[in-house]
Amino acid sequence: MRPEEFDETFEVVTVTDPEEGQRVDAVFAKHCDLSRSRICALIEAGFAFCGDSPLKKSSRTNGDSLVLFVPPPVDLDAKPEDIPLDVVFEDDHLLVVNKPQGMVVHPAAGHFEHTLVNALLYHCQGSLSGIGGVLRPGIVHRIDKDTSGLLIVAKTDEAHLKLSELIKDHRFTRRYLAVLWGAPREDFGTIESAIGRARGDRKKMAVYPLDTPLTKNARTEYRVLERFRRFSFVEFELFTGRTHQIRLHAKQLGHPVVGDPLYAAGHDAMGQNGQLLHAAHIGFTHPITGQDLSFEAPLPPHFQLFLEKLRKNPHETL
Repeated sequence: MRPEEFDETFEVVTVTDPEEGQRVDAVFAKHCDLSRSRICALIEAGFAFCGDSPLKKSSRTNGDSLVLFVPPPVDLDAKPEDIPLDVVFEDDHLLVVNKPQGMVVHPAAGHFEHTLVNALLYHCQGSLSGIGGVLRPGIVHRIDKDTSGLLIVAKTDEAHLKLSELIKDHRFTRRYLAVLWGAPREDFGTIESAIGRARGDRKKMAVYPLDTPLTKNARTEYRVLERFRRFSFVEFELFTGRTHQIRLHAKQLGHPVVGDPLYAAGHDAMGQNGQLLHAAHIGFTHPITGQDLSFEAPLPPHFQLFLEKLRKNPHETL
């Protein structure tokens, strides 16, 4: 398409005084409230121009005006559902929810109903960010279906963009609680590795040496809270947010999370319907007000019951 073919439904971002020699995706990122990945996708889709010439994301500015056409967000297939939510905090910009175990965060193949997004669409009455290019998802970060605990949701594009930057810059505190098979030898420790797709099984992630191509480096610190004969109760703090990071790092320690259907092969599920992993704490600076926020979520009943049985049974006959 040529610039004149875009209609009035497109938002137009015009950069009239670009900095000489910079990459155009970086210049656009300074002037519009979109994520860098979203900007790159629009450029590669042919929505960015210098005069009448389409741009590539690797193009560099030459002093001329740049124009980015931003299409309206596409509608989301998910429909609002009146599902109760445990809302820990909410204002005009964001909310923090305590997600139960078993709830899928975002609609996907096989899970178009009863997700957290379905519940949010009903609760927020359409007031969720669309910065990812899809109307009103609001999801800034995710936790696994069978992990319970705290999750932040953006209600505006500005909050979404700034929250994403906080996560990217590791300016969040996130602590998880887990029950592991066995116990690490040391009471404290740090696990560092690269995480990427498992070779031969695209449903799984795997750990690799640091800086392995096509992977992302990950760092987790752990602290043993209680030791039992066959299990341990452990706190993990995330310094990066990779897919399945804690579950993989627990396995790397040699002590997978109890009930983990992917990474605890050969271990009894102990009657659990998923891993005993709970996002118990999250702390961050409010992206709009600048207020320091900190939230705690109590252990869900199934997790608390498992621990109580361990504490009452020294021989762990659960």
